[in-house]
Amino acid sequence: MTARATAQFGAKAADLKKAQACWSKGVELSKRMAWGEATVQFQRACQAAPTDSVYRLNLARALQKQERHTEAAEQARRLIAQDPNLALARRILGECLLKTGDHVEAVQVLMAGRDQAQQDFDYLYALGQALHDAGRFQEGISVLMQGIALKVDHVLSYYQLAMCFHGLRMRAEAVECLETAQVLGIPGGELACDSLLSFIRRECLDWDKAAMDLAALERRVAEAPPDARQWLSVFSAVVLTDDPVFQLKAAAICARQFQDRAKPMSPQLKPTAGRKLRIGWVSADFHHHATTMLMAELLERLDPQRFEVFLYSHGPDDGSPMRARIQRAATQFVEVGQMSDRDAAQRIRDDGIDVLVDLKGHTAHCRLGIFGWRPAPIQVTYLGFPGTTGATCIDYMIGDPIVSPLSHAADFSEKLALLPDCYQPNDRLRPLPSPTTRVAHGLPEDALVLCGFNQPFKISPEVMDTWCGLLQALPGSVLWLLKWTKESVEPLMREVVRRGVSADRIVLAPAVLSSEHLSRFALADIYLDAWPCNGHTTVSDALWAGVPVVTLQGRTFVSRVASSLLHAVGLPEWVSTDVDGYVSRVLQLAAHPEQRQAVRSHLQTARDQAVLFDTEAYARHFAQLLERMVARAEQGLAPDHLDAEAG
Repeated sequence: MTARATAQFGAKAADLKKAQACWSKGVELSKRMAWGEATVQFQRACQAAPTDSVYRLNLARALQKQERHTEAAEQARRLIAQDPNLALARRILGECLLKTGDHVEAVQVLMAGRDQAQQDFDYLYALGQALHDAGRFQEGISVLMQGIALKVDHVLSYYQLAMCFHGLRMRAEAVECLETAQVLGIPGGELACDSLLSFIRRECLDWDKAAMDLAALERRVAEAPPDARQWLSVFSAVVLTDDPVFQLKAAAICARQFQDRAKPMSPQLKPTAGRKLRIGWVSADFHHHATTMLMAELLERLDPQRFEVFLYSHGPDDGSPMRARIQRAATQFVEVGQMSDRDAAQRIRDDGIDVLVDLKGHTAHCRLGIFGWRPAPIQVTYLGFPGTTGATCIDYMIGDPIVSPLSHAADFSEKLALLPDCYQPNDRLRPLPSPTTRVAHGLPEDALVLCGFNQPFKISPEVMDTWCGLLQALPGSVLWLLKWTKESVEPLMREVVRRGVSADRIVLAPAVLSSEHLSRFALADIYLDAWPCNGHTTVSDALWAGVPVVTLQGRTFVSRVASSLLHAVGLPEWVSTDVDGYVSRVLQLAAHPEQRQAVRSHLQTARDQAVLFDTEAYARHFAQLLERMVARAEQGLAPDHLDAEAG
């Protein structure tokens, strides 16, 4: 051996010895959970022995333990490049991608190594979670069941399985899995279980158990520390209660867990003089969906000389006319469904968006994680979620003086930006009701038709008591409800009979196309709104169809929407603030057919005259509100409440 070769061999041996020593120190530090110090030692080991997979796996794991997911993913990618069959590296990368919101790539990475990990429980669990997050629920169930066969007492698998069943609307199976998770004990997931169980059981009209779950949720949220961070169904908290303090704290607890994943960018608002404002809108619902159906004409009427419209879609293309219409309304239509939260945020920042609008809030398939990266200088939530996000990365919530009066500002984490009339846009281009008959829809010709086209979770025992009381007070009436789920039919009829009302006075309406739904809606005599979660799009549909509406206004955004709609259509007298007032208004309309006809005539005229349906004026007011937000930012002022009368 030459002297040079001997020297190289000695240097390599010294590096290996150094690497071994650093790795040993790192392992000891890891045992003490000193992950930061362990990371330093593992980095030194990798520098001394760059191709050693054990050292790099330890480095990736230490970074992951510190939630440095992007760095951990980089190390895992290097390992996979060296050895594509290294299952542990794939699992680490998949788990990190899930944490950064890149569920699509997580599925790709984990599926590629599935054959090598058939008996690896942790790998199967990560894959099942990724499949759920990617909306591939049936596959997720199969993988999670495979994992449970290896580890039957793994509590999070049952929770994740429940989420997949819920995604498929298999409610009974979802409840069973959540109950199993509760029995096994799910530290850190109590809020998630309570909130989901309360909602699913309300959907199935299992009221007693739903009330117990909701009470447990309210108690846990009240007891949670001020900086708590945990996922829960904020939607459940908002739609099942009328407690603004509870709703804000629940939203903030959930918001922190996604904001923690992001490192905010530092976008700068460029001078706007002489240029158009770029408004970005983020949603999974740019297709035939209630949100898009409401706002389509608003986007079409925003002045193209003042605004550019960027739509960032992370939902499906259903091929519908509404999808095509919304794409035509956009300056740019950008698909971000395959992007991670960070990559989507980077694209938004690169596009130079001035105001970024969240259209989902805490609803299914939301991407609030994108907003955690702060890609735009002004970030707003609007329309899709009827409550506060609890997120510090959202500057404004767009409302109106009724749904979110400034006197309620303490109930929101955002600053309130108020439109002068109703916050909800409407589309005057939607079809008018077509002539149809009661016989065609299973309704008795001579009955007084009380209509409650509410989703089952909105029907509480108090609401049912009130509606059945009205049926008893009005012998010639029927109650017309939507047949939302097969699970709700039997308990619905049982509850009606328990309240002394014959089941044949309930008429169930099947799901139909939106145009047919509007036409049959016009057959109703009175629309009975629910509380504390009012009808939103449904009440707009009722008013558009010319049906008198009676509502009960509560304390929270979600319970004041119908009131706002009725004020904007010129019928505030049909808003009540208690159950007695609600009942008296319904009875008044029921007893006076001429008054119902007067309301119908008013609503037919309102399609052309009321502010609720004046989309041109709405678009003008909306544009002015956006410009006021930008003007504050250009002056170096922090976001602040924007009253409807100001500016």
